[in-house]
Amino acid sequence: MFVENLERGFYRLIRDDRCLLLVNFDIDAICACRILQQLFKNDNMIYTLVPVQGIQDMVHAFEENCEEIKNVIFINCGGTLDLVELLQPAESVIFYILDSHRPYDLCNIYSEDQVRILGKADEDEEIPEYNEIFRDESSDEDDANEESDGEESQRKRRRLNEEDIVRRAERRKWSEKRDTVLFNYTQYSYYGRSSAMLVFDMAWNMSKDSLDMVWWAIIGSTEQAILGKIESRLSVLEEGSLQAHVSRLTHKQGGEVDRQPHQEQQQSTFRITYDKDLSLALYRHWTVEASLRHSVPTAVSLRLWSIRGEQRLKELLAEMGLPLAQSKQRFSAMDLVLRQEFRQMVEKLAGKYKVDTIIGTSFTLQYGYRFKYCASDVVYAMLALMESSSKDKLPQRCFLEALDCLSRTKKDILQSGVEKAKLMLSSIFKTAQSILQMKQIRSAGSFLYTIIPEGVADNHVFAHPHSLMMLAQFTLKAYVDSSKNRRAPEWPLIVSSICNREDGTCLVVGIPPVCEDQPRSLFGRAFEQAAKNTNSYIEADYFDTTIIRLKTEERSKFLDALAALLA
Repeated sequence: MFVENLERGFYRLIRDDRCLLLVNFDIDAICACRILQQLFKNDNMIYTLVPVQGIQDMVHAFEENCEEIKNVIFINCGGTLDLVELLQPAESVIFYILDSHRPYDLCNIYSEDQVRILGKADEDEEIPEYNEIFRDESSDEDDANEESDGEESQRKRRRLNEEDIVRRAERRKWSEKRDTVLFNYTQYSYYGRSSAMLVFDMAWNMSKDSLDMVWWAIIGSTEQAILGKIESRLSVLEEGSLQAHVSRLTHKQGGEVDRQPHQEQQQSTFRITYDKDLSLALYRHWTVEASLRHSVPTAVSLRLWSIRGEQRLKELLAEMGLPLAQSKQRFSAMDLVLRQEFRQMVEKLAGKYKVDTIIGTSFTLQYGYRFKYCASDVVYAMLALMESSSKDKLPQRCFLEALDCLSRTKKDILQSGVEKAKLMLSSIFKTAQSILQMKQIRSAGSFLYTIIPEGVADNHVFAHPHSLMMLAQFTLKAYVDSSKNRRAPEWPLIVSSICNREDGTCLVVGIPPVCEDQPRSLFGRAFEQAAKNTNSYIEADYFDTTIIRLKTEERSKFLDALAALLA
C-alpha cells in the first residue's frame, strides 16, 4: 500500500525501534540514506546500514540482520520484487519501500499492512485494479482435487454440467485477460521521482530540513538527470523546487546568524548558489580542453572522435580567444580574466558550433575559500568512487567512500573521487572513439549492439554497470548524430563488456533510443524472454532489469534470440 503522509505513516512509526536500512549502490540511494541518517542522528535513533549490490545481497543482508528488527527500509531496491514471497519475514516485520525503480510489484502495492510504499502512485503508472490480477482460488482447488482422483476424476469430468464448463471458460478468459494486463503493466522498466527528493520533502514537512539536506537532495536529483533516468521536463521542475528550498534555507540561515553572532564566521562560509553555468564535466577541476573533449554534448556536436573533430575543437578554442597553453592548464591556474570570461566566451560561439545544450544552470556548493563544487562534479566523483572496487578493495568500502563524499569535512575523499572520475570519463571517451572509428556498432534489425573486445586496456572500468551505461549513452548519441540513416534515432542500443574473466561472465546493458524523451526500456522483459527461448542462464541480479550478467560463450545466441524476439 502507498503511504502519502510520510511523517505519520512512516517516520513516527519507526522512531522507537532499531531500523535496518538496505541501500542500493546508486547515488540517489546514497543521498536519500544520508538525509535519513541525519534525521536519525538528530532524533537519537538506532539503525543498521547495509549496502546491497543486487537481489542476492539483499536476501543475505536481511537474513543476517533480521533478528529483533521490526522495520526494514529499502532504498532504491525491492520495489519491483514481491518482498514477502522473497524474504519470508515474520508477521511483526514491516517493510518500507523507498524506490525510484518502476514498475512496482503489484503484491507490494496491494499488501494491506506488511509492505508500505513511501510516496504516492505516479499519475502515468496505470496500476491495474485488484480484481484484474487477484482472484479467489478456492474453486480452483476443488478442480485440482478432482484431477488427483484418477479414474474417479475421469467419470466426474464426463458428468461436468454446463455450469462447470461456463465457470472454467470464465476462469480461462479471466486468466488470459490477466496475462495481457500484467504484460502491459510490466513490459517497460523506467524510473520515478528521486528518492532523495522524497526524503527531503519529508524532512521539510517535519521542519527538520537544513542546507546540507537540500544539497544531498540536489545531488540525488542531478544523478538522475546525468544518467538520463527521467525526462528533462521533470528535471527542470525538480530544479525549480530545489531552488526555492535553497533560497528559503539560505534566508533562514541568515536570520539565525543575526541572532547568533558567534556562529557568523562558521555559517557564512557554507552557501549553495543557483546560477547560470556550463554543463561541462568537471571543468573547474580539469583543463578546458579535456572538459570539452569528455563532455557528451560537446564531444557529440563537434564529433571529437574524428580528426576533423579535433580540428574543430582547436578552431573553437582559437575563436574564443583562449590560447592553447591556457586551455591545457588546469582551469584554476588559468589567467583570472580568462576564467571570469570563460562562460561568456562559450555562450557567444555556442550557436555556431551547435553546442547550445551546454548552456544552462547549476547548483554550486561553496564552503570556505577553496571548497567549490557544482552538483555534477560530486555526482561524477561519487560514481567513480563507487565503481572502483577491485580484488583488493571490497564494493562495500567503495560505497562508504562515496557516502563520505557528501561530508563537507572530507574534501580529500571528494578530491580523490574527482581524479578517479577524470580517468573514468577518459576511458569512456577513448572506448567510444574506438567503437565509432572501427565501425563496431552492428544492427540487429530492431536494435543496435556493440561488444567491447576483451583485450581493451580499460576493460576493468566497464565491468561496472554505471560506467558501461554512460559509455552506451555516449556511443548511441554519437552514432545517431553521425549516421545517415533516418531511423537511427528510433533504435535502442545494447552494449556488452567482460565482467569477470575467471567466471567467464559478461555484463550486458540495454538503453532506450535517443528519440524517447521519457526514457522507458523494454529490455528488462525482453532479456528474460530471450534467456528462456535459448535456455541461457542470465544473472538478473541488479535492481535495474536492463542490466544483466551472462556467460560470455552464450552471448551470441542470446543476441540472436533477442533479435528474433524484437523483430
